[in-house]
Amino acid sequence: MEKNKRIVTAAITGSIHIPSMSDYLPITPQQIAENALGAAEAGAAVVHIHARDPENGLPSANLAHFDEIINRIRDKNKDVVICLTTGGGAGMTVDERAAVIPRFKPELASCNLGSINWGIFQAVEKIKEFKYPWEAYVAEISRNAIFQNTFADLMRITAIMDEHGTHPEFEVYDVGHLYNCGYLIQAGYVKPPIYLQFVTGILGGIMATPYDLMTLHTTADRILGKGNYIWSVIGAGRNEFPICTMGLLMGSSVRVGLEDNLYLSKGVKAKNNAELVSKIVRIMGEFELEPATPDEVRETLQLKGVD
Repeated sequence: MEKNKRIVTAAITGSIHIPSMSDYLPITPQQIAENALGAAEAGAAVVHIHARDPENGLPSANLAHFDEIINRIRDKNKDVVICLTTGGGAGMTVDERAAVIPRFKPELASCNLGSINWGIFQAVEKIKEFKYPWEAYVAEISRNAIFQNTFADLMRITAIMDEHGTHPEFEVYDVGHLYNCGYLIQAGYVKPPIYLQFVTGILGGIMATPYDLMTLHTTADRILGKGNYIWSVIGAGRNEFPICTMGLLMGSSVRVGLEDNLYLSKGVKAKNNAELVSKIVRIMGEFELEPATPDEVRETLQLKGVD
């Protein structure tokens, strides 16, 4: 991939934001697929997919929901790289989270590199009325929630990925997760090229400041070796565009989308994922950077391809 190219990933719906936070959050398989197609048209080479229950927006591990989303995307776009989640949502078991790998055998899938406290209670404190009863409950129990990704979980998920030819996209929520990655490489659970997503700004993980991003990048250089990994940056909420821009200038790729951030600008909610992708592509253009194509992503990450 040329030096002025960057991977743009669109995270379509996720499992963190609740429907009461935005009327534009895609819920149904049709809405999720349409948002993914729009993001790809706007310049995203990769679409990161979670599923939700179309009746109430609850994050879903139902393989039928994933099946409909994937088929709707592939009916209209055979090229975009589909990255499936193994992060799932609150309360899901590791087996439920990983079930998408043997079922769909994706080219790329997320793999969270360690456990963290996971708090969304702050984000919903100003909401006075919830659309669905589960939303207030999930937000409240997050005060006492741990997003579990033990070494046993990591070994199991990476082994399933290896068996089915799925390349891991490692989600790094804190510095210690990079040491976990180093162990997985040393122990032979994963092989290069190593693809890291630095997830910043989540309560319970590392924050989205220039100091934190520099710490992640320099630590990865020390542990994995400079130039021995490909990296991308995520910023939660209002941090999305500032920290992604900093990452671009440092050489990273970027992830944007309604999973991470609901606003296009201060006080203006994004109506779809394509708006967020279009904005980061415009910012890239200001620095003479270009979004990579899906085929360039496949070559760089050594993915097995759609077929």
